[in-house]
Amino acid sequence: MTLDETFGEIKACASHMDSRYGGTVFDEWAIVSLVENKARVLAYIGPRNDEFLKHFVEDLGALRVDLRTDKYSVGDYEFARHGTGTRYEVFMVLGPGIYLICNNTRESMDSIAKNSRWLDAQIPFAELGEKIRVNPLSILGDNTRFLKKE
Repeated sequence: MTLDETFGEIKACASHMDSRYGGTVFDEWAIVSLVENKARVLAYIGPRNDEFLKHFVEDLGALRVDLRTDKYSVGDYEFARHGTGTRYEVFMVLGPGIYLICNNTRESMDSIAKNSRWLDAQIPFAELGEKIRVNPLSILGDNTRFLKKE
């Protein structure tokens, strides 16, 4: 998939998750490249355009260890149950060295998971992982996207 195609799938996923959940699950969605140990935001939707990359390393929190391992393949994802505030709650592998980072800047993953609608809201996220697995993100050139969540 191209960056635009992947970003379109992510926006659709966010909309479906929010609809099933009955509110915002993640208010921050970012496609990040960690190729050559350099963090680069390729696409972003959320309230912290200027602050996201600036605080990236500290906001990875518990997910930092998992991102640095080889145990995840394209389409795989991991949740951090105790992420709070700007600490990221989930990542998904989109391609070699490329990740989707999701976060709710107002609620913890633990709090989100207490809502009975959370199980149903996870379905679009799992489906996104399967779409990515069969057609990973491939980056050509520099075409970054920064949008505010509607």
